[in-house]
Amino acid sequence: MTELNRAQPGDPAAASRFPVQVVLDDVRSMHNVGSTFRSGDAFHVQGITLCGYTPRPPHRDIHKTALGATETVPWIYEEQITTALERLKADGYRIWAVEQLHNSTSLQDIAFATDEKVALVFGNEVSGVSEAALSLCDGGIEIPQWGAKHSLNISVTVGIVLWEIARRRLV
Repeated sequence: MTELNRAQPGDPAAASRFPVQVVLDDVRSMHNVGSTFRSGDAFHVQGITLCGYTPRPPHRDIHKTALGATETVPWIYEEQITTALERLKADGYRIWAVEQLHNSTSLQDIAFATDEKVALVFGNEVSGVSEAALSLCDGGIEIPQWGAKHSLNISVTVGIVLWEIARRRLV
């Protein structure tokens, strides 16, 4: 890890995180939750909020994909998605649903200020981001797709969106 120049828990660099919160809204799969922790660690997010019936650590199936990231990414559980999003709004976050919506903005067209606090809501694998969550979002972000399915696994979506936000903030 020293050769890779990675931050270690307790290092000052570990405390300096991108002002990005990931919110999982009734995500069913423990593997998706674990992968979200891995991506959250890779892109050094502020934290993860798990809502509703989203599985929570500790669990071996989450650990299987998180590989310890549940220990390096701050996280909380909030039963109600609306409570979580209202708290984030009060803390100064702009809230974006990552969802295919009528008025969503393509990921490549989104612009965030370098220090802007952003919360990204990812929804259930079948039904997407809940109506309750959408009513509190400032907008929607969509990943352009050209295939027949027009959907991506949540864990893939989280990685793509976090990469794009990190890439733009590091430019």
